[in-house]
Amino acid sequence: ASRGLGDVYKRQSLGRLAVIDQDGTPEIFPINYAVDGESIVFRSAAGSKLDALATNSHVCFEADGWTEETGWSVIVDGRGEVVTDKVELKLLDKLPLLPWVPTVKPNYVRVTPTKDISGRTFTFGEEPAE
Repeated sequence: ASRGLGDVYKRQSLGRLAVIDQDGTPEIFPINYAVDGESIVFRSAAGSKLDALATNSHVCFEADGWTEETGWSVIVDGRGEVVTDKVELKLLDKLPLLPWVPTVKPNYVRVTPTKDISGRTFTFGEEPAE
């Protein structure tokens, strides 16, 4: 696991979720998220993301960021599941997960890593001569 990134992705709120749709085609969705322990949580309305999870729970999540000098990227290979436990839902309601657009998003989805969390950092600079 690339925990050397200092869990920097936990300080972000925008990432991307990659799923495989019912036709076997990969799709990527921007999501706002929160970190809950070692898992990623986001809210969703009914539709493409939830339809894809119903047939294939294997997902990838990516968050990245940059400054003028450096950049980083974190990838979580995991399993996505709609949360249905009422006690857990009450706890998730306390996370800072508000919809960005005026849409009702009653479903919470938890992405639990199934492999090590991986990532890398970059230091920007001039392109070297050949």
